[in-house]
Amino acid sequence: MNKIKNLIYLFLSLSFSIIIGAAVYEHLVIWPKAFNSPPQSLSMFQGEFRLNSAIFWQTIHPLTLILFIVTLLLYWKSERKKNIVIALVGYAIVLIVTFIYFVPELMSLISTKYELSVNQNLVDRASLWETLSIIRLVFLIILAFVLYSGLTKSSTQSK
Repeated sequence: MNKIKNLIYLFLSLSFSIIIGAAVYEHLVIWPKAFNSPPQSLSMFQGEFRLNSAIFWQTIHPLTLILFIVTLLLYWKSERKKNIVIALVGYAIVLIVTFIYFVPELMSLISTKYELSVNQNLVDRASLWETLSIIRLVFLIILAFVLYSGLTKSSTQSK
């Protein structure tokens, strides 16, 4: 049973790492191009062959939450519980903020009608969104270290 528990914790850590990796990728590859000269540069999110990363995010977040809950239940009486709880609460806060601000603002930005001229208001909004998103990413990385450090603790039940 202990090997299965450890494997589930590792799957949680992998899933959390995938989220961070995808966010880093987007910040290095997608957002610099998308926010280069909006609304023209936002055309990558429009049309028949648009980029649609929502499918990925709508799959990975629920999977990660399920893994968090299962892992927390499995390690409820162990030294690892504190690390899992801290990471889960932080992740839940990130998700709430994401659904309240980041997703609606991004949907508003990328749905802007195509124009050849640069819209300074969009540039400013995109810049703020990207800056705040990088702060969110740094917070996720810190949470990942908290989660990973739980792997160094005993997996057996504490008294």
